[in-house]
Order: sequence, then structure tokens, then C-alpha cells
Amino acid sequence: MAKSKGSVYRVTELVGTSRSSWEDAARNAVETAGRTLRDLRVAEVTKTDVVIENGKVVAYRARVALSFKYQG
Repeated sequence: MAKSKGSVYRVTELVGTSRSSWEDAARNAVETAGRTLRDLRVAEVTKTDVVIENGKVVAYRARVALSFKYQG
């Protein structure tokens, strides 16, 4: 019986920011990571928060767990 070779994925955590929305913040994190990481697979938003200045929301932040195929 032949064994099939599985894949290994690495998960790293990033924080993306946006002045307009959490969705844009997550997109910024994924697209920025995609410039240097190859074979991105899944991104999971694990936490969201906002930056407040003078009582007003000035930025949205999304913490993203991003997986990509391990090339090690």
C-alpha cells in the first residue's frame, strides 16, 4: 500500500488596519502578506478592534491567522 504524501501548512498571525472597515483591514493584511508569502490558503479573522482618538473611531484593526503551504 503506497502512502500518500500530505502537506504541511504554517500559520502566522498578522494585524491589518484600515480607516474604513474591518473587512478592509483584513484584506490589507492578506494582500500585504501575499506580496512575500507564496501559496496562501486560509485566513481567519480571530479578533477585531478599533483605535480611538479624542472619543472617535479613527481606525479598524483585524487580527488574522493566515495559513500558507510550508516550503521548509
